[in-house]
Amino acid sequence: MPGASVRCSSMPASTTVSPAPLVSPWAPLKEGFFRMLWIASFVSNIGTWMQNVGAVWLMTHLTNSTVLVALMQTASALPIFLLSLPAGALADLVDRRKFLLITQTWMGVVALVLAAVTLLGHISPWGLLFLTFTLDIGGALNNPVWRSVTPELVPRSQLPAAITLNSISFNLARAVGPALGGLVVAYFSAGFAFLLNGLSFLATIYMVYSWKREAQPPTTALAGERILAAMRGGVRYARFSPPVQNILVRAFFFTFGASIVFALLSPVVAKLLHQTGAVYSILLSCMGGGAVVTALLLPRLNRAFSIDKRVSLAAVLFAVVVLGMGFSSNLPLLYVLLTVCGGAWMMSQNSFNVAIQTVVPNWIQARALGIYILVFQGGMALGSFTWGALADEFGLPVALAGAAAWMLLSILLVFRFSLRNGENLDFTIASHWAEPTIVMEPTPNDGPVLITIAYRIAQEDVPTFAATMEELGRIRRREGAIRVGLYADLADPERIMEYFVVESWAEHERQHTQGVGPDEAALATAARNLHRGPEPPVVSHFINLKRADLPPAAVISG
Repeated sequence: MPGASVRCSSMPASTTVSPAPLVSPWAPLKEGFFRMLWIASFVSNIGTWMQNVGAVWLMTHLTNSTVLVALMQTASALPIFLLSLPAGALADLVDRRKFLLITQTWMGVVALVLAAVTLLGHISPWGLLFLTFTLDIGGALNNPVWRSVTPELVPRSQLPAAITLNSISFNLARAVGPALGGLVVAYFSAGFAFLLNGLSFLATIYMVYSWKREAQPPTTALAGERILAAMRGGVRYARFSPPVQNILVRAFFFTFGASIVFALLSPVVAKLLHQTGAVYSILLSCMGGGAVVTALLLPRLNRAFSIDKRVSLAAVLFAVVVLGMGFSSNLPLLYVLLTVCGGAWMMSQNSFNVAIQTVVPNWIQARALGIYILVFQGGMALGSFTWGALADEFGLPVALAGAAAWMLLSILLVFRFSLRNGENLDFTIASHWAEPTIVMEPTPNDGPVLITIAYRIAQEDVPTFAATMEELGRIRRREGAIRVGLYADLADPERIMEYFVVESWAEHERQHTQGVGPDEAALATAARNLHRGPEPPVVSHFINLKRADLPPAAVISG
């Protein structure tokens, strides 16, 4: 193949990572900007929960259809399902501060439009669904970038604590917001709750505008990467990363069953219990309170139970809660059950969130989060519609019993899709490859780029080497390779060539500037130890010669 060649002599080395010391759950609040953004987010989340209470209760009174009420949850989840992956790719490619300003402003404007339409008396069931869907388009674009900025604001050792604090903010708002929303709806109207939500976005818009964000290496390295290529890279990483796959499978099955609580709590209150919106608000507040209490206990729970046991316990508790919703009219008991439900939700979501953010390196994190949110909300959207349709056809108790059975059966997934908590993993522990000296600089979109590594392997070591390279090839694909292969020289059987291809020069530069994960470092070291030559394995890079201004003789050496 004609092309320009790069020769590098360095290979990644493995380093042992010691367990991280215990970190105070409040330590991230000592970081000034994280603390201020946390407070602003709390205010905005209160407005969001007031909006949710007003919208669901308004829909309950605008229509007698259980499906339409359940579709409120689908209208919230579907935009996130459709847009999370491109939103995650955008979060890795664009200035995250500017992107947050756009999404927060979008949501504030739509909330104010919904408030105006409702206060003027022109709202309809389908209009409410449409504006809810439009509002959550902004949320769908906002979520991956919002979550991905947390690692920029706190040290990695504090990341699990920061994720927990973000969950506390959300669930404190869940405890306070529904109660305030219920009061606002009862004494004023749902439209006034929508108005307060629109105004609450001003706090986060101001804080994001005040953020003096430093240039981040991942964004710089990916600056030339196209959005579709970035999306393909995110999907490819998930496809070849078993820990990520396990998280996605478990999250989908959990949220599919758990979605019934959020989708059908309002019809349960109105049609089974024959209670008012005040009871609905109190039940939501109980969920928030249970989540907050559990968040404070998470450090102890995390030490006492493995991540698989925490998610399984949460599934059992959800099953008990759902059965109680369907077959008990005792309000004090339901208050207790919904409090337990909030705790189970917090425990499961914290487990999934920490897992997905700690088993992937920073350069792919926003895209991995986008895929996770896509799967998570896909489970919520599909589950809400399924349980709503089942309730319309067979009644609420049957749908609730079916969801409880689903949650119990989902526990069996632990035997095939065990979760992994990677908070002690260090993705920058290995040395970087040497930077090449370039005679003529390709553009970021030039490519594909072919990388070859020539080894000398004794015949008796070939089976071991081939097995090692097969596993390393899977990781190469995970890290961005679109093709991999291993070839032996017919003229010299001990000379074995590994090759892999990446899409663009920008992707190649990203591989040079980012550290490698511990699994890749260990396999690369194992392969290097089987090399028998007097010199290190020779690494060469070839770029596709499709540019007229790149002469065939151009040499890129390092």
